[in-house]
Amino acid sequence: MEKPAQTQYPIESSLSQRWSPRSFADKGVDKETLRSLFEAARWSASSRNEQPWRFVVATQDKPQGHSALADVLVPSNRRWAVKAPVLILGIARLDFEYNGKPNGHARYDLGAAVTSMLVEATARGLSAHQMAGFDAQKARQTYQIPENFEPVVVVALGHAGAAEALPEELAEREKAPRSRLEQDAIIFEDAFGQSW
Repeated sequence: MEKPAQTQYPIESSLSQRWSPRSFADKGVDKETLRSLFEAARWSASSRNEQPWRFVVATQDKPQGHSALADVLVPSNRRWAVKAPVLILGIARLDFEYNGKPNGHARYDLGAAVTSMLVEATARGLSAHQMAGFDAQKARQTYQIPENFEPVVVVALGHAGAAEALPEELAEREKAPRSRLEQDAIIFEDAFGQSW
């Protein structure tokens, strides 16, 4: 199910068609496709080529693992995300491997890697929804994540499903038109807030 976007200027379709559904079809994602998505993440740019991203993947093919990752979500996300065939925990390494000093760009680099993954997913007819609503400490304990790594995001991934499969208030949000700030609100010249 595609949710078309009205862009101000022409852009690549895998960017304009990317959106974040809450409804997922009862259809799995094969391991080879998942490997390609992670390959897209692997080739993302990063500060000093540190590649500070790490991922924990859980699929409905292994219900216990899928349930464990779903359990770190806040209840409002868990109620719909549990139906996604794939859940992915994105983790950032907070220090540079080469010298052990703090990597202030680690979260940014993880975000870039996840974006690469989502663009690849969209190009393959998949959809994903990123979530900040999860218990990072519970994720740390569940997956024994070292102190120099930080759980940052959980991604629900699969084939978009019907909005009608969601509770009414979520179905309405699912059907709502996509919106973005106008370029004049985000691009400045000469001084912050002065439109380009």
